[in-house]
Amino acid sequence: MNKYNTLSALACVAMLVGGCTTTSNTTSASSDHAQRISIDADVDAALAKLDAQVPSARQLVKSARGVLVFPGVLSAGFVVGGAYGKGALREGTRTAGYYSTTAASVGWTAGAESKAVYVLFMTQDALSKFQASQGWTAGVDASVTLLKIGADGNVTTQTVQQPIVGFVLTNGGLMADLSVEGAKISKIAL
Repeated sequence: MNKYNTLSALACVAMLVGGCTTTSNTTSASSDHAQRISIDADVDAALAKLDAQVPSARQLVKSARGVLVFPGVLSAGFVVGGAYGKGALREGTRTAGYYSTTAASVGWTAGAESKAVYVLFMTQDALSKFQASQGWTAGVDASVTLLKIGADGNVTTQTVQQPIVGFVLTNGGLMADLSVEGAKISKIAL
């Protein structure tokens, strides 16, 4: 009888532990789902903002093989700084993956800001190399040409001849450095 009670107790403990694990995975899955929805909504809003502020960007985004959007990259620092943001890679209107970007800087950096970063992969080769990488650093793994926007809000076609081009729009705040060089981009599992 004692052996039966011990086995029953072990079975109950196993069910409780299994139940906790299942609950944890369900909670994690719903949290990941909520993050995906939030990131996708932020990406949609950032693309609408780019379209409104830079009307000529609409055609560039449409012709790009993929568009990596980080809607809110937060940067802060005083001499030593850092930046972090989450975003998504879009191929057409479909989200093809979720990514994070991090960067560190040393030098003349003072202040804090939020900026939206858009990386447009204009060729299939550039997009394929990015997707095949285990971690991608702007300026090391590939050069990103930041597009200059004229006073009329247009981009000249001569500036978009590169395989990877980008835009950086500030969301507010004060910071002297607007660059994507050295930014490490990694895929995140959501």
